[in-house]
Amino acid sequence: MHLSILVSACAVVSVQSFTVAPSVHRRPSPFSLSSAPSLNNQQEFQETSEVTNKKSWKDDGFVFGLSDSGLQRPKGKVAMTVVDGDSLETKPYQVVLVLSTLFGHAAFFMNAMMGIWAQQNYQLGPAALQTTSLTLASWVLADLGSGILHWSVDNYGNGRTPIMGGIIAAFQGHHSAPWTITQRGFCNNVYKLCLPFGLAPVTLLTWLGAGPQTILFATTFCVLEILSQEFHKWSHMLGSETPGWVNRLQALGLTVSRKTHGLHHLAPYEGNYSIISGVTNRILDQTGFFRRLEHLIYRWNGVEANAWKLDAELKERTLRGDYSLRKG
Repeated sequence: MHLSILVSACAVVSVQSFTVAPSVHRRPSPFSLSSAPSLNNQQEFQETSEVTNKKSWKDDGFVFGLSDSGLQRPKGKVAMTVVDGDSLETKPYQVVLVLSTLFGHAAFFMNAMMGIWAQQNYQLGPAALQTTSLTLASWVLADLGSGILHWSVDNYGNGRTPIMGGIIAAFQGHHSAPWTITQRGFCNNVYKLCLPFGLAPVTLLTWLGAGPQTILFATTFCVLEILSQEFHKWSHMLGSETPGWVNRLQALGLTVSRKTHGLHHLAPYEGNYSIISGVTNRILDQTGFFRRLEHLIYRWNGVEANAWKLDAELKERTLRGDYSLRKG
């Protein structure tokens, strides 16, 4: 199953204007400080300018690391949300959406497994081998998919981008306060991914007559993409803060480790994008996969990746065809 999850870049220019009240000219008194009103007016104008110029989460320059982004890292590990309406509180509708989606996928998975078993004349060995192979293949491609999705929302678009705008802004907020994700409950953390990776894609495949192998692969892919945000959350938590079985999954390389994902959180955030297991990070970064895509996009429409805006040397290297990841 091939899912296209590249997000096209958007350039939005915000036009801002200032309204300054006309000053009243009066003859200065020789006994007054005539400069005081002027200084007060100047100060008020500067304060108004700062407020007006502050970037909204919907603006094109809302990129953590840019000097005029309006995003700053808070002092201490203070949770911070940047998208209007976002909250760390788990809402009932989030629980209903997540549980119904996961139970639905479980039903599709079990039905597909039974279909494979029937195709193998109810021989457990061949059916188990095929199911395991499909699950592992889906796990690898889901990791690849998570990397492409992460790269696209980190580097292109803004808060006004259709469908993905809120996610794009939230990822920039995540760079400024990465610990915020650790304060989200499971359903609050993953519910947004239940829309693109919910039951609709698998239902459509079933309606189109896809076989059990395709359904099992697609269901596994969708569930892993939904869970990717929880794996991501674990990678931001200390080993003492996560259950032993979570630490074991990370040690086995089944979910992305703290060390692997920690490498992504170094400006200009140009690599280590995959967040399910991180198994595809090495090949993606060593082959310059994302730099090549960025170069193609720039040639196509002239839009620069956010990583380029944060690192002029990275941009220069990419434009001359050096796609290697940053040394050291």
